[in-house]
Amino acid sequence: MSERLTFDTVPDLIETEEQLEELVSRPTQGLVDDFATLDGDIIVLGVAGKVGPSLARMAKRAAPDKRVIGVARFSEAGSKEELEGFGIETIRCDLLDAEAVAQLPKVKNVVYMAGKKFGTNDDPSFAWAMNTMVPATVASHFRDSRIVAFSTLCVYPFGVVAHNGWDERVQPRPVGDYANSCVGRERAFEYGSHVHGTPGRLARLNYAIDLRYGVLHDIASWVHRGEPIPIRTGHASVIWQGDSNAQILRCLKHCTVPTSPINIGGPEQASVRAIAQAFGEKFGKAPIFEGEEEPTGWINSTYQAQRLFGYPNVPLARMIDWVAHWVEKGGAIYGKPTRYEVRDGLF
Repeated sequence: MSERLTFDTVPDLIETEEQLEELVSRPTQGLVDDFATLDGDIIVLGVAGKVGPSLARMAKRAAPDKRVIGVARFSEAGSKEELEGFGIETIRCDLLDAEAVAQLPKVKNVVYMAGKKFGTNDDPSFAWAMNTMVPATVASHFRDSRIVAFSTLCVYPFGVVAHNGWDERVQPRPVGDYANSCVGRERAFEYGSHVHGTPGRLARLNYAIDLRYGVLHDIASWVHRGEPIPIRTGHASVIWQGDSNAQILRCLKHCTVPTSPINIGGPEQASVRAIAQAFGEKFGKAPIFEGEEEPTGWINSTYQAQRLFGYPNVPLARMIDWVAHWVEKGGAIYGKPTRYEVRDGLF
């Protein structure tokens, strides 16, 4: 039996990518228990992004007897073979090709991860196609499945930090093409759920933390390089990617008809200033701040997820330790900033 993700089993520091990949795909006991009573196999659409491989691997580790199928274009060399090495079946498919989607196996459980964010302003039409047309096609083809679809905190209007942000009852009021197209993605799945009775969840993800990218990596890198840290966006909800993967997969056991949103993130609104100061102590460098904190930001409440899944297993302080060590030793990076500090919706 593989090790479970718990506070007591995580290491003090992470030294290698192999160790990181194992940890970020380590299932929780709650996920293992849920999958033991979940009928059907699992297909992950858009599996080849930053998060997809670890989520698919976690699903397979949590339920070794289930088929886990990863679908993507697999344009990066070796990504397909790597997944197959973990026992995950793979299918090459351009999800913009409706005829190709129609050939995908109709698996009982669907995790939808495809989408377009960065570069939206360079080609808004492509972002809208990926974020609205593809979901409509998928919602129709998998009408008899459960569908848990990735969404984003950016669909919300800015909330007052001191009020702990919005819960899922608040209607979207997005800013910019990216966030608007993400609301379009939600509406496409909502429509399919209303028309076909498809169970689902819309996982509005806050900022997932891997050591190679993420809000903490952005802040640590600025501090380490001695660069100014934009502080207008003064708070962010961060969650270890392994914890968010487990919660999103567990949503397959907590689908609703019609589909409904659920916020996935950390239990606290973490202070960017305090995080930067913590990294400064690690590096022996005083952080440089640019601007002043605004009273509002993309802030939401994760109480619903906490009631279903409990607290994340990896606390903020442990993530800070991991990221500081990784940045200081020059660990591998993706080179893809989160742009969490952006306030005008232009990505």
